[in-house]
Amino acid sequence: MTIGDAPVLEVVEPGVLAIVEDLGRPGLGALGVGRAGAADEESFRLANRLVANAERAAAVEFVLGGLVVRFRRTATVALTGAPADVRAGGRAAAFNAPFAVRAGEELRIGRPARGLRSYLAVRGGLGVTPVLGSRSWDTLAGIGPPPLRPGDLLPLAGDVDGEPCVDVAPMPPPVPSPAGETTLRVLPGPRADRFTDSALDTLFGTAYEVTADSDRVGLRLAGAPLRTRDEGELAPEGMVTGALQVPPSGRPVLFLADHPVTGGYPVIGVVAAADLPPAAQLRPGDAVRFRPTAPAAAGARPGPAAAAPAARWHRPRRG
Repeated sequence: MTIGDAPVLEVVEPGVLAIVEDLGRPGLGALGVGRAGAADEESFRLANRLVANAERAAAVEFVLGGLVVRFRRTATVALTGAPADVRAGGRAAAFNAPFAVRAGEELRIGRPARGLRSYLAVRGGLGVTPVLGSRSWDTLAGIGPPPLRPGDLLPLAGDVDGEPCVDVAPMPPPVPSPAGETTLRVLPGPRADRFTDSALDTLFGTAYEVTADSDRVGLRLAGAPLRTRDEGELAPEGMVTGALQVPPSGRPVLFLADHPVTGGYPVIGVVAAADLPPAAQLRPGDAVRFRPTAPAAAGARPGPAAAAPAARWHRPRRG
């Protein structure tokens, strides 16, 4: 299948899942359409900066490596996210730095030792056909260009900045280590008052494990259940990326890029926006802990300055 005109690369092997993503479809929630977009937005933006693209330019997001593409003409590319072995025409290449792939050569990415999602950006951005203003595939709604298959041909879009500006001193976002735990900061509410006090203690006092049925919709977590008070049904309400929704099983679900726009189960808290990129890199079996934070600290990466105001969870008032 050919997608668009003047193809620059051909998909040889898509691996587990390779999809085209950009920064999504914001502002369409009232129509029942989620934002979607790159799951690890920091890594995605960095990939585009490394090849002097506009940060919104479409790129390939792929899971657990295994991607093989053949270039029909010489191009400048960059890889970010979960790091793995890279070969461009048989030559070694590296993540988090731009490099050239010559016409006729194959780019091969191995399996990463840590992390889940990687990104391939090509100078000019990928020119697949937009749907509702975005080139992103939404796995929940089935909107956008479908997952890549062997033989797909991808064109360029020309999504470059007016003046070439390459990120020459990149700071790659952290990728979770399989040997440790990832800590995510949580803002309280909006429905924390529907949970017992012991549920809040459990959320912030125990580790959870990412299960195998996790995907771009959300991380489904195994661990101690969180119990709600008996207050009847909750009317459906809007959901946001990072929401920690708790279904009747009591085991939380952390919503990611392709989450539904509404939900009927209570949300005990929302993961800080700055912690969503590492959350999107968690694999099944990885351990995750939550700790309370304050709104002022939620926009920065974790560190001593951001952690100080976040050490205390204020239980919601009732009544």
